[in-house]
Amino acid sequence: MTKPLRRDAARNREKLLREAAGVFTEQGLDGSLEEIARRAGVSIGTLYNHFPHRDALIDALLPARLAAMDDFAARAAAEPDAWVALCGFIEELLGQMTADRGLLEAFTGDHPAAAQVTQACHRGMSNLSELLQRARQAGALRADATDDDVVHLVWALSLLGETTGSPAWRRSLGFVFDGLRAPHAPNH
Repeated sequence: MTKPLRRDAARNREKLLREAAGVFTEQGLDGSLEEIARRAGVSIGTLYNHFPHRDALIDALLPARLAAMDDFAARAAAEPDAWVALCGFIEELLGQMTADRGLLEAFTGDHPAAAQVTQACHRGMSNLSELLQRARQAGALRADATDDDVVHLVWALSLLGETTGSPAWRRSLGFVFDGLRAPHAPNH
């Protein structure tokens, strides 16, 4: 049983989490802990009282970010058109990863991943595989496009987005979708 935090301690914890989200989004998961404490208006000691190490802070932030991936999959599953579902899932996933450097690092392995990131990666891969299979069965996806091919393309586009900004990956995504679409599939 853990004792509830005092009101001021709970406020400090929430401020630290909010500011850590911003710093990790901007700077990646190796973002400055001192900067997080400064932005939250607390000492570095207060940060360490709440989060004894960087991974504890990352672990506290990840569930909400990872839940967004599950939301993308749920929206894709509800979409009746297999091609639209696949494209929407990939676009939302890339949008999230390119907007959040920390999340991108967690998914691309540039930072030691916590167990929940590993589980989210497995869920995401399972969701993507199901969407790819559905698009194959509908005749919308090129027959020779493997799951690994698509994963590599998503990974490459996420890195493009991180290094050059959103417009570059969005423009390139259209070419990727055109290349993945089966030759006889209708355009959407």
